Amino acid sequence: MKLFVLISFLLFLLPNPRVLSKTLSDGGPERASLPPRGWNSYDSFCWTISEEELLQSAEIISNRLLPHGYEYVVVDYLWYRRKVKGAYPDSLGFDVIDEWGRMIPDPDRWPSSKGGKGFTEVAKKVHSMGLKFGIHVMRGISTQAVNANTPILDTISGGAYQESGRKWTAKDIGIKEKACAWMQHGFMSVDTKLGAGRAFLRSLYEQYAEWGIDFVKHDCVFGDDLDINEISIVSEVLKQLDHPILYSLSPGTSVTPAMAKDVNGLVNMYRITGDDWDSWRDVAAHFDVTRDFSTASMIGAKGLLGKSWPDLDMLPLGWLTDPGSNEGPHRTCNLNPDEQRTQVTLWSMAKSPFMFGGDVRKLDESTYNVITNPTLLEINWFSSNNMEFPYVTGTRARGTDEVHSYQSRRYAIDVRTSDTQGLALTSCSNSEAIGWSTEALDEEFEKICWKEKFKRKNQAMFCVYKGESLLASDERMTYKQKYQGKLQLLSTDRRDFCLGASSNERLTAKEIKRGAFSPCRWETNQMWELNPNGTLVNGYSGLCATMNSVKAKVSSVGTRSWIATGSRGEIYVAFFNLNTRKTVISAKISDLAKALPVQNLNGSSCKGREVWSGKDIGLTNQSITMAVNAHGCALFVLNCD
Repeated sequence: MKLFVLISFLLFLLPNPRVLSKTLSDGGPERASLPPRGWNSYDSFCWTISEEELLQSAEIISNRLLPHGYEYVVVDYLWYRRKVKGAYPDSLGFDVIDEWGRMIPDPDRWPSSKGGKGFTEVAKKVHSMGLKFGIHVMRGISTQAVNANTPILDTISGGAYQESGRKWTAKDIGIKEKACAWMQHGFMSVDTKLGAGRAFLRSLYEQYAEWGIDFVKHDCVFGDDLDINEISIVSEVLKQLDHPILYSLSPGTSVTPAMAKDVNGLVNMYRITGDDWDSWRDVAAHFDVTRDFSTASMIGAKGLLGKSWPDLDMLPLGWLTDPGSNEGPHRTCNLNPDEQRTQVTLWSMAKSPFMFGGDVRKLDESTYNVITNPTLLEINWFSSNNMEFPYVTGTRARGTDEVHSYQSRRYAIDVRTSDTQGLALTSCSNSEAIGWSTEALDEEFEKICWKEKFKRKNQAMFCVYKGESLLASDERMTYKQKYQGKLQLLSTDRRDFCLGASSNERLTAKEIKRGAFSPCRWETNQMWELNPNGTLVNGYSGLCATMNSVKAKVSSVGTRSWIATGSRGEIYVAFFNLNTRKTVISAKISDLAKALPVQNLNGSSCKGREVWSGKDIGLTNQSITMAVNAHGCALFVLNCD
């Protein structure tokens, strides 16, 4: 009997057999058929994690979280950086590279890597625990490798890459003017038009496969930092490997569904926000972008040899460190219990990957219960028709949880807005990118202006100067050939400041910047090309600029809701209270039919429960109503006849 119960329990934890039966045309299993689930070291260790700490964490994950589907253990960035005095996230000269300019683990922090083993031994130990092992990697090639001018490995011949009668090196392929915007000293793009550039990328990912890596988080190639060429090359290499590797992109500052549609078929996960940390503003910033991606049918769309999933970032819960810190976990999460439940409920309803970020060695019961809630995990993997549900009303609660408080006056949400001019990046195929033109001022200067005026009366047209910057003439001569046809766009207020289109730091979700002026430098993010069709192309990302009249919210308040259907016919409804006061939120049963017409809910009666409180809501054919705490949520599981 005990064996039967154990087998039944394990079968319940496995993915839907219908999902497991799906295969690709090449006979392999579909990758990322469900939103990936696991743990990432960044929120708790930043870059400082060691082999001992990783394996301690993996053992706990295997025992406590693997039974709930958390199978990936991912080491985040700078595992190759020596943890010594003077080293920090954007330092130069502290990395460990091999003879081919490839990053290898710091042997002091990862002693099993000595002798050229890389992560092979760590991966074996993680695999022996029933887990999969992942690493974070940066764009292109390291500045340290370029400065050392290391040769490029040709994995086909096993020696240095040769073409056109010569051996190629790191300086031949590294594009210094295309350094990662938030890690200027660390990494730069490689020229993927060159055979040597493609050979270098191939050598990286073939090495990861040899190490036994199952998951790669590729950073500084998406969002403001888009490098579609590198993503495409890496995706093609991963297709050809015998060892399957899940492919994830990060971060996702300024990402739109239009941009994501250019890459989703090449990857399995992609971030749609900047870094998310444990602040309410970060949590609230995810509601609009998540709605947009569900509306665009991007959840579970086609991906690399399987499916792809919009990623809302790690869950920064439990015991954490600080962004950019040089120390490990040392503080508790700043989100209160209501805010934590709101975050995991939104992640679940949006079917985002669940990548826990807290220190599992100090995993408290409250955090454990939140991230292993069986209803949330069921929704995250097996629900469908996930979307924002707009038919809810909110009224201010009068200090009571009683339902009759809903009869109080309508809660007037105070959302003050102001018109601002917003520079955004978008796909150049988007019609909204067309609208730039040249306007002559005199013989010396020309302007490039966005042709549309903004709605507010007397609001000026957005323009930038097209002309000579204040850089030294010898610098201009040096780069003249390299940037033939490219422009620097100068501020109308300060002629020594140029328009850039990529942030210079790793932004959090609340700090998404659309473009900024900074001192003029010879960097591709400050290089633009005006096309005859009226598009203005950025030299760093290849994206086009567009201007919008943005209604900037002063505060994130109001009520939101999501809806989904379960694999057994149940309906999930989540209420979210973004207000600073308790609010009674209500939805009519008849309105559920507007979002889920195939359910034939007109005239239905529903019964069910609210997950977080455990309350039975009884049988109703009118509405579901609950008083929800400030920044809190309610999650209903309904069965309707």
